[in-house]
Amino acid sequence: MTKRGSHQNQPILIAHDGPLQGSNWEINSSITIGRDAGCDISIQSRQVSRQHAEIFPGDDSQIFINDLKSKNGTFVNEKRIDEKHPLKDGDAIKIALVQELLFVSSDSTLPLDLPPVITQKKGRKLFIDEKARRVWIGDRELLPALSVSQYKLLVLLYRAEGSVVPREEIVSTVWGEKAVEGVTDQALDALVRRLRARLKKTDPGHEYLITVRGVGFVFDNDAYAD
Repeated sequence: MTKRGSHQNQPILIAHDGPLQGSNWEINSSITIGRDAGCDISIQSRQVSRQHAEIFPGDDSQIFINDLKSKNGTFVNEKRIDEKHPLKDGDAIKIALVQELLFVSSDSTLPLDLPPVITQKKGRKLFIDEKARRVWIGDRELLPALSVSQYKLLVLLYRAEGSVVPREEIVSTVWGEKAVEGVTDQALDALVRRLRARLKKTDPGHEYLITVRGVGFVFDNDAYAD
């Protein structure tokens, strides 16, 4: 395992919500995750076991994660695992609900230390490089990276630019179809507020997420005069 920075096309882990937010790692050998300072990914929280989980390559380039009998659990897409579990592109991993990691397969990765090839639409300011999972406003990259749920919301609205996206569609896309009945309006509104706050840190002069009361949200990506 090496910290991201080479030009090889390797599967990677990207740290989202949590104490390691913004960090990323290539997966080219076994990676241990835990509170112990000797772990490849060390998370300094008492909720994390000393040796909490392991991520490792198997046969045919498949990447697996295994919980190491941790006290507070390892979760993949919100489900706790207790044995070797295969990872697929876009899987969200949570370590004891303290640190969220995104798994990006080798088929989907681009070298993160190379300038991306960006083809922005004329008159548009925000751009998402979906292959590399990077967000740009003008020539500024949105860092640290968005959480998985924030990124899913932004991509959904970005693709539907100018059209109202119903609240139900947002919930099913971000949380999954089975969660439609269980996700409250307050939870969705809180997610929208967090995403708005992240965008405003980089671009305080424009409101990208427009609320259509009682219906959903519209993404406004028109450029404006500074």
